[in-house]
Formats: sequence, C-alpha cells, structure tokens
Amino acid sequence: MAKKRGISLEEGEKRKLNKQNIRKLVGIFNFMLPYKFHFISGLLFLVFSSSLLLTFPFVAGKLIDTASGEEWIFSDINSIALILLGILFVQSVFSFFRVWFFAKVSERSMRDIRLALYSRLVNLPMTFFDQRRTGELISRITGDVSLLQDTFSVTLAELFRQMVTLLAGTVFLIITTPKLTLFMLATFPVLVVIAMIFGRFIRKLSRATQDELAAANVIVEETLQSIMTVKSFTGERYETDRYGRGLNRVVDVALKAAGFRGAFISFIIFALFGGIVAVMWYGASLVSSGEMSIGDLVSFVLYTTFIGASIAGLGDIYGQVQKAIGSSERVLEILDEEPESSPTVAQPIKVQGEVSFHQVAFSYPTRSDMEVLRNISFQIGAGEKVALAGHSGAGKSTIIQLLLRFYTVNSGQIKVDGLPLSDWNLTQLRAHIGIVPQEVLLFGGSIRENIAYAKPEASEEEIIAAAKKANAWQFIKTFPDGLDTLVGERGIKLSGGQRQRVAIARAILKDPAILILDEATSSLDAESEFLVQEALDELMKGRTTIIIAHRLATIRKVDRIYVLKDGEIVEEGTHDALALQDGGFYANLVRLQLTE
Repeated sequence: MAKKRGISLEEGEKRKLNKQNIRKLVGIFNFMLPYKFHFISGLLFLVFSSSLLLTFPFVAGKLIDTASGEEWIFSDINSIALILLGILFVQSVFSFFRVWFFAKVSERSMRDIRLALYSRLVNLPMTFFDQRRTGELISRITGDVSLLQDTFSVTLAELFRQMVTLLAGTVFLIITTPKLTLFMLATFPVLVVIAMIFGRFIRKLSRATQDELAAANVIVEETLQSIMTVKSFTGERYETDRYGRGLNRVVDVALKAAGFRGAFISFIIFALFGGIVAVMWYGASLVSSGEMSIGDLVSFVLYTTFIGASIAGLGDIYGQVQKAIGSSERVLEILDEEPESSPTVAQPIKVQGEVSFHQVAFSYPTRSDMEVLRNISFQIGAGEKVALAGHSGAGKSTIIQLLLRFYTVNSGQIKVDGLPLSDWNLTQLRAHIGIVPQEVLLFGGSIRENIAYAKPEASEEEIIAAAKKANAWQFIKTFPDGLDTLVGERGIKLSGGQRQRVAIARAILKDPAILILDEATSSLDAESEFLVQEALDELMKGRTTIIIAHRLATIRKVDRIYVLKDGEIVEEGTHDALALQDGGFYANLVRLQLTE
C-alpha cells in the first residue's frame, strides 16, 4: 500500500538495500556535490592509507624471512623495521587528512541539509503541521540528520576502507599464496549467509528502537511545552511514569537488538579465529613441505586478520546503512513536500484593506467530513471596524485563517481590495495583515528583536516610536538593558500586559492595512487592560480592523458585528441594535455575560 503524503513512516517498515532505497541515499548525497573536491580528496587519502597499510603484513613477513637468513632487497632487519615504522607514519598522516576532508564534507553538507529542511518546514502549508507533531518534526532536523552525518562522515568512509582492504588484500593473497588463499576463501560463503540472516533482524530491531525513542522524546516535548498545565494538575508523577514506560520500551527493544548484534559478533569472532586456526594448520603443513616460507605464512596470517576484521566490520556497517536509508527517507519526505504556492509576483500597489467573503464554505483537511463554515458572506469596507462574535467553535478564528490563506476554501471566494486571494502574492498579502493575538508568544531574544520582527531593517527611532504608541516604552525604559532586555523563552520574563504591548508595538511597526485583534485584553488586570486598550485604539486608527470578540462589552464601538453560530452568520448589526433584539442570539450572549 502506498504511503499517503504527510503521514509519518509506518513503525517497523523495512529498509532493504535495493535500487530504490539506494536512490534515497543518493538524493542526500546530492547535498555533497558542492564539496566534491574535498570528498574526492578524502577518498583518495582513504585509498592511499588503506593500500599503504596493506603493505605492512608483506614487509613484516620479509622481516621474519630476513631474520631466518633468507635474502630480500634489504638484508638488514633494522632497515626493514624502519621501513615498517615509515609505513605506519605515512599511513597515519594519510588517515589524518582522510578524516579531515570527510569531516569538512559531512559538517558542511549536513548544515545545508538542516538549513534546507528548516527552510522547507517554515514554508509548508498549515495542513502539513495539522498532520504532524512538533516533536516528530524536531526529530527530523536533529536525530535523523545526525544519523546521516555519522553515516556520511564515518560509516561510508569505513565502508570504502573495508572494501579496499577486503578486495586488495584478497587479490594480493591470490597472487602470492594461491593455495592457502583458496583454502581461506572457502569460509567466506558461510560468513556471508550468516551476516545476511543476522542483518535482517538487526535492521528491524534498530528501526523499532528509533521509533520507540522518538515516541519517548515526543512525551518530553509535549510535557515541557505544557509544563504549567502539568504542574497545575499535579501531573509530574503521571508524566514521569509515562516517560518511564516509554524508555522501558526503548530499553526492551534495544536490548533485544543488542542480543542479536552480540550473537552476530560472537559468531563472527568464533568463525574468524576458527578460520585462522584452520589456515595456520594448513599453512604450517605447506611450510613443513617447503612450499612456502615462515615469513610468507606470517604475512598471510596478518592479511587474513585484516580481511577477517573487514568482514566483521561490514556487518555493523550494513546495519548503519540500513538506518541511514530510513533517515534519508524521512528527510527527503519533507524536502519533497510542496511549499505554499504563490504563483503571482508582488505588485507595487497600496493595499486599502477592503475585505469580502462571498458564499464561503470550508472544512479542515484533517476533518473533511465536518464543515466548519457554511455559506459565509460579508463585506468590510476599507478602514471599517467589525467584530466576529459567537460561542467557541463557531468559526471566528477559521475566518481569520482563511483570510491569511493558511487554508484554501472549499467553495466560494474571498477578496481583498476586490482581488481574489488566489491572485495575491502570498508574501505581499500577509505583509499587509497584522495580528495581535489573545495569547502572545514572544521569541526568546530581546525586546528589540521581538518588536523589529515585523520590520528587521527598522531603525532605533522607529522601534522606540512604535513602543511609545503601544504604551510599552514606559516599562521598557525602566529595565537596565532597555530594548536589549531578554524576554526569556516564549516571553516568560514579561507579564501578560507587557507581552501584549510588545505585540502591539510589533503590529504598529508593521503598519498593516488590515488589523486582526483576538480580544487582546481578555486576560489582563484592570490597569494593564486600560494601557493595552489605549494602545489598541491608537493602532486601529485608519485601518480595517477585525476583532474576534470574547467579551462583548469591548466591541460596543465597532461599525458592525457579525454573529456566528455553527459556522453560519445568524445576525449582523451594531452592538446597540443587536442587544435590543428580543430573543436574538447576540442579545442572549450579552445577557449571559452580564449575569456571570
């Protein structure tokens, strides 16, 4: 069954080393193309260092033969010992440059992958985020990319090194000691078959371990994001137990995987040294019959050790490559997602702020069977102030999300200044819409950075002017660091009223044609509410303003109120006219709030 786009990969899904999956690794490898010179250089140093190291057993064998009285190019064992040290020294220099070049490639390419991932994530439509959990997406940039980094900086280098050692060593042995080599090669098929069997189990369990760890990390992410809720409901013990159960599942699966890996390594060690014993026995027979020298036997044993170590290493490398394929698929899945489309280019026009909805119907993609808005039609003139009232879930916030083009309507049409939203450049449209939400979440930098977020190139004078209009300067100037005061994560170091005024200053600096207020004073004390409301009055001057009303007393002075119920506009008019309607829905809302 084909996977649906936007849905996370299924648990336990296998990653075989077939053409399709190798192509996914190649897709990640494309990020290395800008650094191909460094990669090729690292590859050359890898080949040189591996090939040079393979001369070590041969020279070591000649050292033994020379000590036994046989003739070679150098008849002095001291000279041969110095040659061996020289081989090790040059090989270590080659190894250093191999590691250095591969590190430069992996670090820079993984930086590019993380940046590409982040850039794609922030440009994806809201429907994508509706289907994903935050912890899962963070895992893509952290865990999956880190695994790919290990693969491309260590695993692939080791794979190439082991292959060079295996192939070059075997060829050299076939040329120098053909009988003993053929005897040794007879053990290869057994090792390969066992490696394939164990590799299948190890791959499946490694994938399961990754998934269980990701699930446990999601618990941490959710808990820390909602730490106030956890503490207010005394849920510390419950969350700790829940995380503990998740970690126990990780341990269970990881230990099971470790058992298979241990059994695999144990078998390889037994088979490897058992093979060495058999080879030494056969080699000793050849030495005793005079068909080979003791030095050749020592060289052969050393080569066999190198080759056997390469075979043992390939098993673990195989498992790493399997995991890397899974990570590459997860990364490419996001990179292949279609970003928000904006086919039109920005036009040099002044936005007036006229908004119209015409028979708009909408349901969220994640709940397509549930219609949130039905036949919504209204007109807001440029500079008018209107309010959307109704119970929670009536569709007020959905109207705002559609105006911002977070989602596309199912039917009907939305226009700004007489132009359909689909004809607007997306960046230009949103640049002229400012929002002051009910719950302000600031970025964890300074007050200056949070205000200037609307206009990064703003001067100090512009930022201060916006802060003064928002009634924020009076508290900012009392801080020792002024505008450079750090607000803490999500703005936690500021009070609710201070956060609201920083958000208003940000909206003032943006200077939008259309302003959206999500009842920005509903959770403030009387003094903060007065200061924030005064700042909002300043902000609303000359702008089209849409207010999502929670407290009806705050929308008495708007030009028009649209009352929503179950996704439909059931009433419209001024506060005074609607409040006086006998049996009216809005009048009933007013009475309910007055009796609270």
